[in-house]
Amino acid sequence: MPHGTRTAEETGARLERLVARRVAGEPLEHLLGWVEFAGRRWSVGPGVFVPRRRTELMVRTAGELSGEVLVDLCCGCGAVGGSVLLGLPDGVRAGAELHAADVEPAAVEHARHNLAPLGGAAYEGDLFDALPAALRGRIDVLTCNAPYVPTGAIGTMPPEAREHEPAVALDGGGDGLDVLRRVVAAASAWLAPGGSLLFEIGGGQVDAARALVTEHRMMPRVVTDDDPDDDDATGGTVVVATR
Repeated sequence: MPHGTRTAEETGARLERLVARRVAGEPLEHLLGWVEFAGRRWSVGPGVFVPRRRTELMVRTAGELSGEVLVDLCCGCGAVGGSVLLGLPDGVRAGAELHAADVEPAAVEHARHNLAPLGGAAYEGDLFDALPAALRGRIDVLTCNAPYVPTGAIGTMPPEAREHEPAVALDGGGDGLDVLRRVVAAASAWLAPGGSLLFEIGGGQVDAARALVTEHRMMPRVVTDDDPDDDDATGGTVVVATR
């Protein structure tokens, strides 16, 4: 038997273990080692937030903006920032920069694996503290898929999320906006003139998010994808805050 070839018995045993883990609630993407997002497979694994399909709305919205300096905060596996980069016109992409950051070491490991082939860099640390200081005032498009689930609602999430994804990627505090308050408060100092911050929220958080953006002297715009007559609608809600 060639070295490295599995017997049928070994393959069957491995399949049984995977099925048992899935039945126990482990996310399918963690078992496969990848997630499909925005038309591409991205590496993920245990302890890493799995990007949701609704977040593709953020990618599409970012693609309508212009700029060559891209940053993805709370990047998880890096799928959002990587997808925005890949969506740039060829001529723009060649000169673009992509930087991503997350506080979770496991997420950063996968982000580095996903983004290195695209020329992107991933850093471990808390929000803007993780970024190179040279980016200050230069960011054209800043995506941030920060946690926005209120603490009291975490218990209502599916077990595969609340038991297998890091709490720091899910729990947004009392009203779900604790992390986003920090991001919005600091964003203007990092954005280039005319640059935009994009972040995802729940439908019931729109008014509070719009007020938060206005408070920090940026222009808010809300984009939704919740058309009940559209089979491809994802139910996503994205706020675009422009300096």
